[in-house]
Amino acid sequence: MSEKILEIRHLSKTFGTNLVLKDIDFTVNSKDVTCIIGASGSGKSTLLRCLNLLETPTTGEILYHGNNIADAKVNAPKYRSRVGMVFQSFNLFNNMTVLENCMVGQVKVLKKGKEESKQKAMYYLEKVGMAPYINAKPRQLSGGQKQRVAIARALAMEPEVLLFDEPTSALDPQMVGEVLEVMRKLAKEGLTMIIVTHEMAFARDVSTHVVYMANGVIVEEGTPADIFANPQREQTMEFLGRFMHEK
Repeated sequence: MSEKILEIRHLSKTFGTNLVLKDIDFTVNSKDVTCIIGASGSGKSTLLRCLNLLETPTTGEILYHGNNIADAKVNAPKYRSRVGMVFQSFNLFNNMTVLENCMVGQVKVLKKGKEESKQKAMYYLEKVGMAPYINAKPRQLSGGQKQRVAIARALAMEPEVLLFDEPTSALDPQMVGEVLEVMRKLAKEGLTMIIVTHEMAFARDVSTHVVYMANGVIVEEGTPADIFANPQREQTMEFLGRFMHEK
């Protein structure tokens, strides 16, 4: 049986009087590729930010191997080295080269030596096809290249789970494919991933589990076949109907 890595229980998040997440429950097992889909403003990115402790949940628990990481005593940087994140806007350090971007977290957070960090960085930059650009600064790269560097940087920390927050939405259409290809490869290799995405074909073809959110709640979840071929809820059908229509 798959090992349970993350368990989200009764998670809610409010900003002032605005209830953004309401009573969210789901589980992530080892090697799961969970795609979270839904219209803009449905709470998907806030959920991911809670899972990475960039936002503090208002109520509920996030259990990582059974330990509640929503507890104030948790060492957030250490936890984030195990549950990494790739952002929509890349968030690379503009004053550092591609190689330095992929080394800094290993040196500062994991306390690795320079040489080991460099080897690890090179390995993952090679993996995402960015090894030829190690001396470039982010401003010299295309959006797709920046996102591949951001993925390599996250992988260099060797996280157990990688969160992706709409990793292709800031990219030109021709660059979307190169980033999705890297993510497809990672899924095949068995990396546990949680992906907030508008790329429905990718969610249908690559995920093991799909979560459909609307208005801060999980409306429906299941396998890609359940959700895409046989949705049970009217709201899910309408949302996916729009997607099929756009196609």
